[in-house]
Amino acid sequence: MRLALLAGLAAALFAMPALAADPPLTPEQSTAVEKIVHDYLLSHPEVLTEAITHAEEDAKAKDAAATVKAIAAHKEELERDPSTPVLGNPDGDVTLVEFFDYRCPYCKATAPALLQLLQEDPKVRLVLKDIPILGADSVYASRVGLVAARHGKAKEFWQAMFALKDKATPDSTLKIAKSIGLDPAVVKKEMESPEIDAIIKRNTDLAVALGIDATPTFVIGTTSLPGAITLDDLRAQVAAARKRPA
Repeated sequence: MRLALLAGLAAALFAMPALAADPPLTPEQSTAVEKIVHDYLLSHPEVLTEAITHAEEDAKAKDAAATVKAIAAHKEELERDPSTPVLGNPDGDVTLVEFFDYRCPYCKATAPALLQLLQEDPKVRLVLKDIPILGADSVYASRVGLVAARHGKAKEFWQAMFALKDKATPDSTLKIAKSIGLDPAVVKKEMESPEIDAIIKRNTDLAVALGIDATPTFVIGTTSLPGAITLDDLRAQVAAARKRPA
């Protein structure tokens, strides 16, 4: 990003005298002006650094504003899709949405903090949005997880999957399904249903609409939080959400 900004700023600086001059500068004058600008930037690199920093901050602010707007536009789909598994209190006063992948190591690292949060705060709703972005095994795990949710086993499956020592494979995923009381034959049949396809597509489309391209990403209120998050940060976000107007 910095290289692109540097090129754009330099091009703009070099073009400014020619645009402002009347009549246009001669080639010799243009070369002289470019040398003056070049020498000035070499002598005062902080000017260019400040310009790049300002441009980056402006871009981030615009991205953040766009994210807030997108979250508000998709609030119902984010928080109240009846096909989406919910952990914690279904009627809780704060909703935390997690976009995750069962094979994501950062999702696995965050799972204990989420479970602790749900245990200590009985008013939190955790909405689980599968976006299997890490390959075919992720898609397989997502399908099995959604079948588990159909049978009232969403938490058991989610917790067991993130307790795996290794990355999930179809075999280990089915073993977990069986260990929580599901019939593997039923799972294999139901996981290929059009309804499961539709849920995964909705989740993926929603992630795209919100500009989410990594797991885990959390959404709480109109705030998007990419990456692994600590228990203290989760507590702080929940507390802040409770203070915001409904």
